[in-house]
Amino acid sequence: MKRFSFHCFSENALFWMALILLTAGAAVTFYEQGRLAMSVSSFHILSAPTAGNHRYKDRELPIYCVSTKKPKVALSFDAAWGNEDTRQIMDILSKHGVKATFFMTGGWVEKYPEDVKYIASQGHDLGNHSENHKNMSQLDGDAIRSEITSTHEKVKALTGQEMSLFRPPYGDYDNDVISISKELGYYPIEWDVDSLDWKDYGSQSIIDTVVNHSHLAGGSIILMHNGAKYTPQALEDVITGLQKKGYELVPISQLIYRDNYHLDHEGRQIPDVPEETTAERTK
Repeated sequence: MKRFSFHCFSENALFWMALILLTAGAAVTFYEQGRLAMSVSSFHILSAPTAGNHRYKDRELPIYCVSTKKPKVALSFDAAWGNEDTRQIMDILSKHGVKATFFMTGGWVEKYPEDVKYIASQGHDLGNHSENHKNMSQLDGDAIRSEITSTHEKVKALTGQEMSLFRPPYGDYDNDVISISKELGYYPIEWDVDSLDWKDYGSQSIIDTVVNHSHLAGGSIILMHNGAKYTPQALEDVITGLQKKGYELVPISQLIYRDNYHLDHEGRQIPDVPEETTAERTK
């Protein structure tokens, strides 16, 4: 009997030890999964998905321009490289009372934090231009999310602001890039007027390209670059040239519709209700 009891005890002990180890392992797994889920979902708590239809047939499209009766256009600057011209550009914008939109990469934000804070302090839009300026269409879903959320968190830490405008580097996107950026609470933004300042053709070329562009109209989004060689020289004449044509220059956040809209085949954002009855456009 003693030998039998000891044998039963040994089997029971092994059974309970195995059960305890399995339970502990399951608890650790549950904790890790929960922590991962919280880290992924915490961004969504701050940024609800954007409300609007970006699908045209089988394609998800970004906003290239806006359908509006108002003579408003938006200047935007992509900031991914140097900052030598940042203050000069800011001074010119300030001189003419113009607010613009700056799309910044995470690398640029990290390298020039004082410029980021200064741009924000002057009332300009802060836009997300990804972390590493990669071709977004070549990335998988997790990498796309990481590129967007990393920059978002850096800008928020510096300025306290939640960004909602995203421009994919090189204008490169596919359905996943647009869908994921929307899920993260972003409005994906392109442009319909390219200044071609990045080609370094000279300041007059930039002025003529923008002011006389065939697509220029109320609702246009103009692409320029912080760091392009001739942009500071051309900027004042670009601004005054647009103003002489009767255009008011506003940041993209004040140009786009926030909800109740759809896009046509050109990426033009069109309100689903008459423009006069749409909600006030705010940041």
